[in-house]
Amino acid sequence: MKIALVGATGMVGAVMLKVLEERDFPISELLLVASEASIGKEIKFKGGIHKIIGIQEAIVAKPNIAIFSAGGGTSLEWAPKFSEVGTTVIDNSSAWRMDPTKKLIVPEINASELTAQDKIIANPNCSTIQMVMALAPLHRKYKMKRIVVSTYQSVSGTGVKAIRQMENEMAGVQGEMAYPYPIHKNAIPHCDDFEANGYTKEEMKLAREPQKILNDRTFSVSATTVRIPTAGGHSEAVNVEFLNDFDPNEVRTLLHETPGITVQDNPDTNTYPMPMYAHNKDEVFVGRIRRDETQPNTLNMWIVSDNLRKGAATNAVQIAEYLVANNLV
Repeated sequence: MKIALVGATGMVGAVMLKVLEERDFPISELLLVASEASIGKEIKFKGGIHKIIGIQEAIVAKPNIAIFSAGGGTSLEWAPKFSEVGTTVIDNSSAWRMDPTKKLIVPEINASELTAQDKIIANPNCSTIQMVMALAPLHRKYKMKRIVVSTYQSVSGTGVKAIRQMENEMAGVQGEMAYPYPIHKNAIPHCDDFEANGYTKEEMKLAREPQKILNDRTFSVSATTVRIPTAGGHSEAVNVEFLNDFDPNEVRTLLHETPGITVQDNPDTNTYPMPMYAHNKDEVFVGRIRRDETQPNTLNMWIVSDNLRKGAATNAVQIAEYLVANNLV
């Protein structure tokens, strides 16, 4: 199994390599691709040394799978060129997510939709993945009508520049700014660019992507996304209205039995999900499960996950694992 990783020197790329190694993904040849400035640099993987190569060289090598984590522009330009030589692309950017000809995949939910003809597969937004992981089993049981979500997102979702900004501010050092305001001791209600409707792109991803993943446009999502000064892990306060009533204990059981979900929900012992517990883990953690007492059939819960793991790298590797296990590449 010949694998190319495009964007190997980036923050998510480094986590991709870590996840591939941890999960012992079957690789006969690994092609690490980055920008021209990085060509020739060396990266360790499974005890071996691999040199960074250019993207054109990787295409000529015709890998079975190319995992992209290099930004939307790179994906739009190069993913079709990989697919033309028979490579299956798993793309972590937003470039292909809402393309009606491409599938948007969270393996635990809809990997069964994949076929050998799917040559460009989209990895959902990090905030979307953790939310739909928790909501999918509840939607099947109770049928969602409306979701209101507020997110509390780590600076790692923006990238290395944002982490550096936060660390500089904590140390009292003037430096390059990733955000228009300080992030240390602050909360910025602004993730990604604003659109004409007053919502940010991140908020509209949360509105649109769950409908595509669950193949259901009968429910709606209203989102507010906020950047907070944590180094890793996104948190979400989710209020979901169902068509059918539920029992909160049944909800806990249903989530507990869902692969990839860990329920942490015991107010008596102050047990609830937090980014510090989700760090470097692949699970989606759910807690603060309780009925909204202001209207019928409505549930509140708190969802936390490592945005670089299940929110990006792990989900992409799980897609690759499904392709290999089902002889689709």
